[in-house]
Amino acid sequence: MTRVYYREAVGAFIVFDVTRPATFEAVTKWKEDLDSKLTLSNGLPVSTVLLANKCDQGKDGFRNNLTKMDQFCKEHGFVGWFETSAKV
Repeated sequence: MTRVYYREAVGAFIVFDVTRPATFEAVTKWKEDLDSKLTLSNGLPVSTVLLANKCDQGKDGFRNNLTKMDQFCKEHGFVGWFETSAKV
């Protein structure tokens, strides 16, 4: 994304699809891109929340990794994460 897209943002969501592993694999790239282009006036990165979309589908493998998700967020600078779905 371009810097203009991020202009004046004070927070962000990064969304991945739990049914498509490639989208989760891209999360770190998206977060790095965001952090390189957007900081608060004090120089800190904006608060970013990770959203696991389509939680109503394909949860079996995902449900077993909740602790790993918490650790992933901590390691990559996310405030936290939530499951979500456009259906629910």
